[in-house]
Amino acid sequence: MDLARLLDRLGKHYGKLQPSGPADPYEMILYANCGYPANDTSCPKGFQALQKLVGLAPDRILAASPAELANIMRLGGIVPELRAQRLKEIAGRVKDKFSGDLAAVLKGPLPEARKALKQFPTIGDPSADKILLFTKTVPLAAVPSGHVHVLHRLGLGQEKKSYSAGYRSAQDAIEARLPKSCAPRIRAYLLLQRHGRELCKRARPLCPACPISADCAYYQQAK
Repeated sequence: MDLARLLDRLGKHYGKLQPSGPADPYEMILYANCGYPANDTSCPKGFQALQKLVGLAPDRILAASPAELANIMRLGGIVPELRAQRLKEIAGRVKDKFSGDLAAVLKGPLPEARKALKQFPTIGDPSADKILLFTKTVPLAAVPSGHVHVLHRLGLGQEKKSYSAGYRSAQDAIEARLPKSCAPRIRAYLLLQRHGRELCKRARPLCPACPISADCAYYQQAK
């Protein structure tokens, strides 16, 4: 399966996509916790309000009251008190454990970088890989966490009993088929994410409108 060719066809369909949100690792973690459900509508609302009303520096977040942060987090969706608490946890960890410079820690050995990121609320393997890729720290084969099935349907990797095993199989497919550099892998991430949201939905995929259905094992089997 020529993944690069399929991505080119998706690129013609969706156009040139740009990452949303910040590109600093600390700010990416804040951004991910500023909306719930976390998406490109809720997260920007909470993040932009936090930036404007409190500031993003760890000291500014730690100095803000829980009530103030919760009021801001309401702009980004539900459970605002929990997300306000998480913001303080994130800020405190960056300040106290990483001396205010999370980016410096991520430049070390990859296992240690992943371990550091996964200490933060809501950050698992997929989010850690995305941060390392989108900050251009490591050209990892990151896969959109909610859209691993897109690759599986194409016959790239396999769905497994455990999510983590299925995620790794999709990662392996990207690793084997795309150049080991950040730009093509960021492009792949954005296109796979957009395709999973718009057409290749987990439930009721819109296969007749799909620009790559002719090469899709799932669609050919469904026919």
